[in-house]
Amino acid sequence: MSESAGYTMDGGPFWDPRVTANIHAAGAVVWRRSPAGTIEIAVVHRPKYQDWSLPKGKLDPGETPVLAAVREVREETGLNCRLGRYLGHVTYPIPGHRKLKRVDYWAAEVADGEFHANAEVDELGWYPLDKVMDQLSYPMDRQVVRTFARLPADTATLLLVRHAKAGHRERFDGPDEQRPLERAGQEQARALADNLLAFGPAQVFSAPPLRCVQTVEPLAERLGVPITLEPLLSEEGYAADPDAGLARLAELVSPAHVRVVCSQGKVIPDLLDRWAERDGLKLPPARNRKGSVWVLSIAGGQLVDADHMDRSLSTGVVKS
Repeated sequence: MSESAGYTMDGGPFWDPRVTANIHAAGAVVWRRSPAGTIEIAVVHRPKYQDWSLPKGKLDPGETPVLAAVREVREETGLNCRLGRYLGHVTYPIPGHRKLKRVDYWAAEVADGEFHANAEVDELGWYPLDKVMDQLSYPMDRQVVRTFARLPADTATLLLVRHAKAGHRERFDGPDEQRPLERAGQEQARALADNLLAFGPAQVFSAPPLRCVQTVEPLAERLGVPITLEPLLSEEGYAADPDAGLARLAELVSPAHVRVVCSQGKVIPDLLDRWAERDGLKLPPARNRKGSVWVLSIAGGQLVDADHMDRSLSTGVVKS
């Protein structure tokens, strides 16, 4: 695509307002630290197009953007990565077609793996932030990298989950603490496990109600870790002392480990409003529906970014 070709970031005006996106893809700004400690970005060469770009590719049927981003990076580069901040999406027209393509991007830290040339990508280069812009063929990729560079690369990630569907309180004959997930909620919990694993979680925490614990049980089982109960993050515990609840959530932030925390609908919005106001961050609009996830990025003890992902990470992402 030339410099004059049309594209937008983060859902701005389309190139042609009569066309809606009908091709969906996902990719990543794949990064690592060099031996000298500087940030390096992976750029791939595609012989079919004779270009240098960020790794990306189309979603498979039924695949979420999160899973597609991890899969496409692995297929094109041989690298396994942990997703972090959402970097927005770009939209652009497909030359010769009345079709519009949308690509969602995440920051992705390399965990392991090794590049081998393949049919799609014959070269991979690593470039520091002050050199990578000159290597990228497309302005849209350069804009994504600028978004990546706006904050420190190695922010700590905390995944805050609202419990999955658990029916109606008034229809459950028993203590509300023991209200379980309904069948649809169990399906949400399994989907959440698949998608949350893309962020490289290591530990799992939950408010005590059974529906919260059951929401993260599939993930904990996949990881082979226990679920630590957090009474201050239940509706009752938080209502009794919101300051203590916020302090406890902040304590769970770890630079060394990505942690998953499951809480409730009467806790999460107020808790995040307090945290964001304290640290001067504007949160995006969000419905906070059951089974939704906040990907929180923290640097220097401050909340610096917040991305809201709707049910089971299967629909749109809203940026702070």
